[in-house]
Amino acid sequence: MIKITIVIPNLNGAAFLQDCLQALEKQERGTPEFEVVVVDNGSEDESLALLHNNFPQVKVIELPENTGFCHAVNVGIQSSAAPYVILLNNDTKAAPGFVSALYRAIEKKPDAFSVSACMLMWDNPGLVDDAGDRYCALGWAYARGKGKSARLYKRPAEVFSACGGAAIYRRDVFEKIGLFDELHFAYLEDLDIGWRARLYGYHNYYEPSARVLHYGSASTGSRYNTKKTVLASANSVYVVGKNMPFLQLVWNLPILIPGFLIKYFFFLRKKMGKYYLSGLASGLGKIFSVRGRRQKIPFSLERMGNYMAVQGQLYLNLLRFLKKT
Repeated sequence: MIKITIVIPNLNGAAFLQDCLQALEKQERGTPEFEVVVVDNGSEDESLALLHNNFPQVKVIELPENTGFCHAVNVGIQSSAAPYVILLNNDTKAAPGFVSALYRAIEKKPDAFSVSACMLMWDNPGLVDDAGDRYCALGWAYARGKGKSARLYKRPAEVFSACGGAAIYRRDVFEKIGLFDELHFAYLEDLDIGWRARLYGYHNYYEPSARVLHYGSASTGSRYNTKKTVLASANSVYVVGKNMPFLQLVWNLPILIPGFLIKYFFFLRKKMGKYYLSGLASGLGKIFSVRGRRQKIPFSLERMGNYMAVQGQLYLNLLRFLKKT
């Protein structure tokens, strides 16, 4: 019986797919049975030829154009019936115990929606690329442990949200809270769904024994570019508008506004200030659009404890960010 479906979204990733898929073929003996689904987002390179010629056992779903990360992974999730789903970037190389470690970690925690892997830098595996994601009161999402020694992140921990580049998710929770919000297209969608799960009373964790090398920015080409800046800034506004009740939003504005201003000046120095502002405007448009209003998490008194727990995390993660811990 297939326990896990591994969904790999791909856009022109031929240079990385071979390493990614071969690493999954080399998972340790005793790994729960899993299937691999590659959802191709209209690639124009040799991705499809490589998949069909070298990996006939992999299920390939071909989309005619780039529909975005969220739609691609949703298609992959909906294509299977396994109780667990692993999302994996195409520019990764999983360690032999990767799948088993994620499976054991989420099986141990009935309250878990997701478990994030330890993502290590491709060119320097001793350094962390992502050890789970955090979100703070400034409205900033950031990768826990990025650029620090992996030795400092050897313990399992609770995180605000899992990084969708290498994480396992519980399918029955998707059925309760919904799939990835396709209005995001790409960027911060994993923060959004992790936040949504928290509002429904679930938790997100980090498992250090599930290790994977990550190249980073394989689809976009660089860490900072105009398209990524517009999308990420738009979603940084949208994720707040849809997940915070009105009173919580008002409460946080005195810190959120300086957070967005600091980001603006950061991108201004990189000569991308106008793209950042364009993204913010787009994010406001998403909040008030018909589709955006439908995605809004309705306020519920029954969730008051969850709202307060999230608020506590916003403050705690701000302190962690300032202390660089």
